[in-house]
Amino acid sequence: MDLEHIQRIGLAAAYKGSNILTAKFGRLTQIRKKGAIDLVTEADIESEKAIIETIRSAFPDHGFLAEESGMAQGDPGQYWIIDPLDGTTNFAHGVGLFCISIAFAAAGRIVCGIVLNPISGELFTAVKGEGAFLNGVPISVSSVEHLEESLLVTGFPYNVRDTLQTIVPRVESCLTASQGLRRLGSAALDLCYVACGRFEAFWEEHLKPWDTAAGWLIAEEAGAVSTDFSNRPFDLDKKELLTSNGKIHKEMLALLDLNKPVKTC
Repeated sequence: MDLEHIQRIGLAAAYKGSNILTAKFGRLTQIRKKGAIDLVTEADIESEKAIIETIRSAFPDHGFLAEESGMAQGDPGQYWIIDPLDGTTNFAHGVGLFCISIAFAAAGRIVCGIVLNPISGELFTAVKGEGAFLNGVPISVSSVEHLEESLLVTGFPYNVRDTLQTIVPRVESCLTASQGLRRLGSAALDLCYVACGRFEAFWEEHLKPWDTAAGWLIAEEAGAVSTDFSNRPFDLDKKELLTSNGKIHKEMLALLDLNKPVKTC
């Protein structure tokens, strides 16, 4: 399998989608709701169409799992996982924290990841076993060893109003124990920011494969550790994700354990 060619096509698709998002940013005419706080815009739809068409022209037999169109028929052993606009709420409000996330899976394993922020121009990439990169420069997780010196990031699921009983205690524990806590609104960017050392850890629940596939590989290739909240190895079917620089992972697990009293500073 020529992963260099796969990555090259994925990059071409990402930039096709990026052009659409840039043109639509601040100029939206259609915003509708998939849920109470779950938005979709014409930019999501058009970006996804352009991405899939670009990839399909090169790999007509490959399968697709995309946020807006779901699963498309194709080779289940070779398929693409696509979020054409991760951070739609930010995008709809004119906040430039959003991205395109594209991953490629072979034989059930994510082997290529691409995350592109059209506004900042930051391009995060990884191929399995070859490291992670930001605009072509190698990146790695931070070397911070202590939670009290760590900057953390989290996200809230679209059903946040129904899950406050688990979210609020975890936010409180992590905010109290760390140097600070951020919520950016894009899980893919959160994972990439852990990968390049801007954050020491990210956690979120009720995520979808298109939220995490590319960013998870990029973080892993940069040296991150990813598990669920019970310290079991992460896979795309899990609804919980904790990704850290590894050095504070044990402390983070303790903070996220709602059944364990946590001593915070």
